[in-house]
Amino acid sequence: GLVGNDIVVGTALVDMYSKCGALEKAQSVHEGLHVRNPITWSALITGYAQRGKFHEAFDCFQRMQVEGISPNEVTFISILKACGTTGAIHKGKQIHDEIIRNELLVKNVILGNALIDMYAKCNMLAIAQNVLYKLPVRDVVTWSALIGGYGEHGHHSDVFYMFEKMVNDGVKPDPITFSLLLNACSRTGSSDKSQVYFKVMSKDYAIV
Repeated sequence: GLVGNDIVVGTALVDMYSKCGALEKAQSVHEGLHVRNPITWSALITGYAQRGKFHEAFDCFQRMQVEGISPNEVTFISILKACGTTGAIHKGKQIHDEIIRNELLVKNVILGNALIDMYAKCNMLAIAQNVLYKLPVRDVVTWSALIGGYGEHGHHSDVFYMFEKMVNDGVKPDPITFSLLLNACSRTGSSDKSQVYFKVMSKDYAIV
């Protein structure tokens, strides 16, 4: 009798089934809980989002709010991923507004990165860049999400420009950043520039 009555046990089960891809079972356990909280909902929403079942993730997010349960950072990160992948920019903007109202960006760089990634995937690159500049803390994932967005949508000159801004911001690039740069060089036929980045990568940042 613990599954329905003990929210800790129930949440652990939902999380376990979600991570194992048994989403119907996770949903069944979730429906059987007498009480649900943000962690319970987030476990199910994250499971759907990670398995590419974005419509189900949206449905759970809406039902969660109908129940009067406020999302937490994990919920927002998962649903922003769904927005970016499906191009649901209107929903993404609504979530962004809710995040701002709750002042969550002040203390959570991962949530800021998820926002930038969502806008970048939706080709709203000016907004993505604006979000980046307003973050109190920026890391290599933050910059790479924006750089990757510019590259994905063919704005290769902006890829190189934002890399320079990243370095000037004191952020150390990683192999993913250089992969994005070299890909942009390849697409633009910039062989000289690619040689420069290749040397910088190994000489200045010890990336072999």
